[in-house]
Amino acid sequence: MHPRFLLANLEEHPLRQRLNNEFHARPPVPLLGAWLISHLVFKHSATTAEAERENLTKLCQGHVCNAIDSTDAHVMIDAGAFRMRWELHTEFSSYTFFRPLDTGEQLNPEATAFDAVHPEWLSGIPGKLMVATHVELRSTDEISPDSVLASLTPNGRTMVAARVAEEAAWIFSDFKIDNGFSRFLILNERMTQRQTGRTVQRLVEIETYRLMALLGLPVAKEVGKWLYAGEKQLAEMMDRITQARTAEDERAVLSSLSALAAEVENSVARTTFRFGASRAYHSLVMQRIEELRETRISGLPTFEEFMLRRLLPAMNTCTTIARRQEELSARVARNSQLLRTRVDIELERQNQELLTQMNKRAKLQLHLQEAVEGLSVVVLTYYGSQLVQYIAKGTKELHHLNTDAITAISIPVIAGLVAWGTRRMRRKLAAEEASQH
Repeated sequence: MHPRFLLANLEEHPLRQRLNNEFHARPPVPLLGAWLISHLVFKHSATTAEAERENLTKLCQGHVCNAIDSTDAHVMIDAGAFRMRWELHTEFSSYTFFRPLDTGEQLNPEATAFDAVHPEWLSGIPGKLMVATHVELRSTDEISPDSVLASLTPNGRTMVAARVAEEAAWIFSDFKIDNGFSRFLILNERMTQRQTGRTVQRLVEIETYRLMALLGLPVAKEVGKWLYAGEKQLAEMMDRITQARTAEDERAVLSSLSALAAEVENSVARTTFRFGASRAYHSLVMQRIEELRETRISGLPTFEEFMLRRLLPAMNTCTTIARRQEELSARVARNSQLLRTRVDIELERQNQELLTQMNKRAKLQLHLQEAVEGLSVVVLTYYGSQLVQYIAKGTKELHHLNTDAITAISIPVIAGLVAWGTRRMRRKLAAEEASQH
């Protein structure tokens, strides 16, 4: 850290150096003269990084290696007979071999830039081979562009070609896999070393990202078949909703809609990453092509035209399937919500009927209670008058009172008191109930 920073006691963010190194990672390899570049890409899982690093150490056991550049996700090795560049990405790892060629050297059709590497080391690379491409770099003094153009037959393979880097070089390819490799031919007219290295790097990245982008196409075709069945199933469910007459019918349709919603969400979760990765890879392909700064060669499609004609339809298919999935998910959710609302309304109607019936029963109980209260007044009056009669009989000899008259007089008094007390108690209970609400 700078002494001024130390003096000011400034605290450095722990990711500052790492982020800056990432900004400068994977620089192009300067190339001068004739070269053969072999680029291999292996699709791997997220747990193979350590195994790949261990395999890289084995490469240097059989060769005298000098590490030119090395980070956690990038290694550049010079083994004398060849150079090898390893890069670790999220879904794949790339191994790019550089072998210099003598001027005018004729290449065997089976020649690679890693001929000096032992086959056992190649078999130890984790993952499955996804991309294998050769880039042959020559000067226009060795191979003239006119000779390449003259060798193209009208009925042969579709050749993609362009002049790049402000017409400082020529590039040819057919994007076909021949003997396990796709091939690019670069005829350098006046590019600098770093321009050449950047051009080679862009070409291998175009080939890598092109095939990685296409990984979404089989998934899109598979999901497309399922989407057709899911959309048809949803339409049938809508017919069942319109024909539903009972709450049981609606609940059955709602259960089917919930099951379909679970299937749709599972499909979305399973394919979101793949479709998103395909969009990102396609964007990188078009960006790398734009960086080539193509100029058309008369009679031949450029790299951009070729990708627009061959790669873009596949990417549009992935985009369409992803959009159909989202639309189906939204439709299922919307219809499920509508059906739930319909079921809830029916339940509320049934609850309203139950409440109405409960109110009727409560009124009946109230009438019965009032009737019982009337009977209670009679009963209490009767028992009260009997008590008065017994009391009057007990005091008859003392006061010579007429017990029957006293009993008769007490009956209306007792009835009035009982009725007044009952009504007062009822009003008190009603007031307490009203205060609680």
